[in-house]
Amino acid sequence: MTDQQLADLRQTYSRQTLTEADVQPEAVAQFRTWLDEAIAARVEEPTAMTLATVNEAGQPAARIVLLKGLPEDAGFLFFTNYDSRKGQELATSPLAALTFFWPALERQVRVEGRVEKAAPEASTEYFQSRPRSSQLGAWASPQSQPIRTREELEQREQEVAARFAGQDPLPRPAHWGGYVLRPHRIEFWQGRPSRLHDRLVYERQPQGWHISRLAP
Repeated sequence: MTDQQLADLRQTYSRQTLTEADVQPEAVAQFRTWLDEAIAARVEEPTAMTLATVNEAGQPAARIVLLKGLPEDAGFLFFTNYDSRKGQELATSPLAALTFFWPALERQVRVEGRVEKAAPEASTEYFQSRPRSSQLGAWASPQSQPIRTREELEQREQEVAARFAGQDPLPRPAHWGGYVLRPHRIEFWQGRPSRLHDRLVYERQPQGWHISRLAP
């Protein structure tokens, strides 16, 4: 495909509208409403979100992770290896951003906030609810670290399986657990015709969430 063909790819958005009268006063509650609608519409991977972090040099990095909860309607919960690149960057700079995109609904949500580790009990409960193969993988994989071959990784998995033979569920490794992003800004984007999209942003204030409209 040529650059011109890429430039000519366009999608007209006209499914829905987004007005101040449509939304709830609490930002995470409004997100839950949209997430429920995405799940009901059977969009592909409705809980998939881009997580953006930054290192000490200011270099951003982004990857897809899965949302695993909205504890107390006050945060976004996900799980990972604490020693991974994202874990190391969150240890250095706990500010991060999330993006959800549901093209079937012509919707996007952008979340910004501060990240903290989830309670150990919550991390253990979730870890031990995962399939055994996923538990083994979390023990076996030195996430984000160089490995020589695929066979090396599979050998590590076999060694972990032998180590924990007959034990179910596995104990949670200390290097694996949850994070909660506590948002201070959430933007809801609804595609509209002529690129005059609807954008409503919630910003946390001492007295609660302030809602304003942004130009597209």
